Amino acid sequence: MGRFMSEILRVGALSVGFALASIGAATAQDPDGPTNTIVNPPANATKPADPATTAVKGWTGAVSPANSPDGITLDANQTKLVEQVSGYFQSIQSLKGQFVQTDAENKRMKGKFFVKRPGRFRFDYALPSKQVIVSDGENLAIQDLDLNNEDRVSLDQTPFRLLLRKDVDLIRDARIIEVQQADDLIVLSLEDKDPNSPGKIKLFLATKPALELKEWVTTDPQGQATRIELSQLVKSDELDGNLFKIQPLGPKKSTPF
Repeated sequence: MGRFMSEILRVGALSVGFALASIGAATAQDPDGPTNTIVNPPANATKPADPATTAVKGWTGAVSPANSPDGITLDANQTKLVEQVSGYFQSIQSLKGQFVQTDAENKRMKGKFFVKRPGRFRFDYALPSKQVIVSDGENLAIQDLDLNNEDRVSLDQTPFRLLLRKDVDLIRDARIIEVQQADDLIVLSLEDKDPNSPGKIKLFLATKPALELKEWVTTDPQGQATRIELSQLVKSDELDGNLFKIQPLGPKKSTPF
């Protein structure tokens, strides 16, 4: 369970999540939802390309200058891009869709996610995983239903607080590390200014036909990265509030010897 927690909160990854450059065949899923977990590709399998360098035509892979302790100095165009991204997250009231998670060891899992601002989200991992991540707006619980185990952290100690708070303002609350635009993609890397929320999150948002989160990559303080790719996004006001309640686990079963 500890390893699973570190994979998701490699931030500290959402992360929520919510959110991608080119999704590719890996994210193509049945309309009725994901049914399988993809685990440990063959040793000779091709490692997924870095979305920062292959996502769209015209993307050079260049990075912004090294950031100061307060992040990079934004020019007028970069400031506008960051404000656009803030406005996008501010506009989201509820969102649902599907996701594919790839961890630092190239292990892939998939499932469904639900988001309701401010602060609430749920990730249901497809079988055989039996894992759930849910935030009720204050706490984030990572539950392994198979092991009947749970870890909890305050939502304020994850990077999601920046994106799902009631008033999203990334220029005010985040340390901007990188912001670039290439063709129909915005790439924004940031850290929370709060030292109690370590780790980095890199957002990939499509700009056509409208601004939309497609992917994020979180990097924990040890440099381990986890990528979340999103697909089949639907904005919906009909999400049941019970989805975001942290349900208590049942009594633990005794282990036979």
